[in-house]
Amino acid sequence: MGHPPNHHRNAQQRILLAQAAARLMAESGQRDFSAAKRKAAEQLGIHQRRYLPDNDEIERALREYLHLFQHHSQSQQLHQLRQTALKAMSLLAPFSPRLVGPVLRGSADQHTPINLHLFAESSENLVIFLIEHKIPFNQSEQRIRYAGGREEQRPVFSFFAGENALKLTIFPLNGQRQAPLSPVDGRPMQRASHSELEQLLEDEPVDR
Repeated sequence: MGHPPNHHRNAQQRILLAQAAARLMAESGQRDFSAAKRKAAEQLGIHQRRYLPDNDEIERALREYLHLFQHHSQSQQLHQLRQTALKAMSLLAPFSPRLVGPVLRGSADQHTPINLHLFAESSENLVIFLIEHKIPFNQSEQRIRYAGGREEQRPVFSFFAGENALKLTIFPLNGQRQAPLSPVDGRPMQRASHSELEQLLEDEPVDR
């Protein structure tokens, strides 16, 4: 038995909104899903909540958009970001760094910061490390969500490596056991170690 017409209309509207939000994110370089979703809904005149795509749908549309319209430049940029991430992870090896976010998932461009999760007894350990290596940084906090509804405020350190922004979120030493939830799909975040990122770079297509 086929789906009712309203089901197909809902699905079509969600796809249109996801594609419009993805285009806005690609053109602006911003990765604010909520803002892109709202602006796309305004542009298309769609206001019913049932038509709004989730972040995961938008990110899939963003990867498709980048592949279709910016394939050569975006693949080069992604490769360069991953290489920079690998160098940063080598430097930050004492903190068991893990790559997360768009640079790992493949939806990054030249505007996207490199997000790393680091693990330390205290954020002061990283402060001392950055000062010793003469790396100027900004410090802030970010709310992190876990399965079961638990939330934490975690320290975040930001700095630039050349033209690329890095964001380092500090977790306790036992924080490797449970990844926080992704703001994109609500599932535990995918994390890649230095060796896993090396393998990912080796496996990338050569036609960059």
